[in-house]
Amino acid sequence: MIRWRNGVVKTVDASWPGATQLRVEVEGEQVRALAYDHLVGRPRPGEIVVLNTTAQAMGLGTGGYALVVAVPNQLPPDPEPGPGHLVKARYTPLQATVLGVDEQDSEWHEVLREADDLEGLPVVTADLHSALPAILAGLTTSAEFPADVRVAYVMTDGGALPLWFSKTAAALREAGWLAGTITAGQAFGGDLEAVTLHTALLAAKHVLEADIAVVTQGPGNLGTGTRWGFSGVACGEAVNATVVLGGRPVGSLRVSSADPRARHHGVSHHSLTAYGKVALAPADIVVPELPGEFGEKVRTQAARLEHRHTVVTVPVDGLEEALAAAPVGLSTMGRGLDEDTAYFLAAAAAGKHAGALLKHDG
Repeated sequence: MIRWRNGVVKTVDASWPGATQLRVEVEGEQVRALAYDHLVGRPRPGEIVVLNTTAQAMGLGTGGYALVVAVPNQLPPDPEPGPGHLVKARYTPLQATVLGVDEQDSEWHEVLREADDLEGLPVVTADLHSALPAILAGLTTSAEFPADVRVAYVMTDGGALPLWFSKTAAALREAGWLAGTITAGQAFGGDLEAVTLHTALLAAKHVLEADIAVVTQGPGNLGTGTRWGFSGVACGEAVNATVVLGGRPVGSLRVSSADPRARHHGVSHHSLTAYGKVALAPADIVVPELPGEFGEKVRTQAARLEHRHTVVTVPVDGLEEALAAAPVGLSTMGRGLDEDTAYFLAAAAAGKHAGALLKHDG
């Protein structure tokens, strides 16, 4: 189940909040490795590290790092005594104790103990982490969209558990495009930690004072080539949670004109499953107004969702320019903006629609 190796750190190549990228020599070869600073410390050149090389050996894309499990000769200091009894990555060797925004020791416990209403908060749901910057780019194009709008990102635990893995989230936070991040379920490393998606959404509204929330899984989704065996199908559950709590769900469709797999060409079958089967409550499902036969295919596929949802067609004027100006690189399944423009336009259209809801709601 796990491929264990010892290695020696050769270089520290990069770092961003919570993570350090290394080059480590393992059995005479150098591999790319990642250490989570808050879990194992920050390894230095020359130090021995214990690695989990499973994903790296399998040649996985997003998750294809060797992961530092420990720096045995330089253990990090014990954490300072303090509040926090919420354990995440529970009963794994790297389980971590954090302060949950909703637990009794939190300064926000009283607020969240009574909170059960999102008060119409627009919540954009998407099945892939790569949709996040595109959704935010679309938000910026909404007419009269307020410059001081606060957007919270809620990361669920379908992909990466540590939010620190996401360079995108860190860069969006630094650029001011996100007011804060919340990690829900077994995911951890956000500005706020929550036990469930429900309390994460309530914390977005009542703690971060967000005007809009975006919910996606972390990087590195899990798929099996089957209708139900895909971690992103849970975005349908995010629609349900949003409606239960009195929010306004906006469904971002996964659309592609470049994916060679027929089940993902046009509207992905995962979107049709998540919104057509898993989501039991109504949402605004956003369809980008794309030209030609491909655009017609997308509209026809999206129409299958009209039995439960409000399907909203959104013009894409100005969205490609907004996407190109995003403060982070855009990539999905190894394809950039030029290779799969339709994917990013669909996510940006959902963001644009959410921004319009803010204007409409005053």
